[in-house]
Amino acid sequence: MIPYERQQKILGLLKDTELVKFDEIQHVFPDVSASTLRRDLKELERGNRIQYLSGGAIKLVSTIGEIPITTRNTLYNDKKEKIAEIAACQIQDGDVIYLDSGSTCSALFKKIIKKQITIYTTNTDIFAIAGEIAAEIIVLGGQFNPINSSVFGALTENNLRNIYFKKSFLGVNGIDEKFGVTTPTLVEATKKRIVKEHSDTVFLLADSTKFHNLSNVKAFDLKDVTIISDEFDEKIGKSISILTE
Repeated sequence: MIPYERQQKILGLLKDTELVKFDEIQHVFPDVSASTLRRDLKELERGNRIQYLSGGAIKLVSTIGEIPITTRNTLYNDKKEKIAEIAACQIQDGDVIYLDSGSTCSALFKKIIKKQITIYTTNTDIFAIAGEIAAEIIVLGGQFNPINSSVFGALTENNLRNIYFKKSFLGVNGIDEKFGVTTPTLVEATKKRIVKEHSDTVFLLADSTKFHNLSNVKAFDLKDVTIISDEFDEKIGKSISILTE
C-alpha cells in the first residue's frame, strides 16, 4: 500500500468517528511501523487534512484539495476501470458528449474513442492517447492547468456557453448528500456548473472514496444527475441514482 492510499484509509477512519487515537490507527495497520504512521499523520497535517489534539487524539479537517493528475493516475485503477466500463455503456453512436478532466474521465476516453460520437473536452490527456480514433474530438481552448491536465478560464467558459450536450461525464473531488458536488477551485466549479446547465443528461464519475468528502468550492447540488461508481452508498443513494454495474 503506497503512502497516499494509507493516508486515505486514515481519513476514512476519521470520517466515521471524527476523533481517533494513535494506538487505534496502529491497530488498523498492524504491519506498518509507528514511525511510518507518524510520517503519514504529519503529511496529512501539513496538507491541512487533520489536526492533532491534546492527549494524542487526531481530528479530521473536512476540506480536501486537488491531487496532481500524476498521482491520481496511479490510484484505485480497478475502481476507475469499473466506472469507465459502466460509463462507456451509456454512450451510443451519434451521441454528442462532454468529457471532463480527471483520471477516471481519462480512463473513459480510451474506451470510447472508437465509437462514432462527438466528444467535446477540456481534458488534455487526449493528446497522450494513441491508436485508431473514430470519434470526432473537439478540445476546448483555455488556460492549461498541469495539475489536473485540463484547460480552464474565461475562454473555456465562453466556449461552453455556446455548446449543448446530449450527455456529459464529469469528474468530482467530493460528493455529499448535504453539500452536493464540490471541487478545489472556483474555475473548475464554474466550468462544471455551465456544463450541467447545458446537458440533457449528466453523469458524475466518482469512485467510492469521493463519497462524503468535501472540497473547497461547491459546483452544484445533487439534483438531476446520476452517479457512476464502484460501490453503492446508502445515504447518497436515498436521494440520487447510483449506477454500480
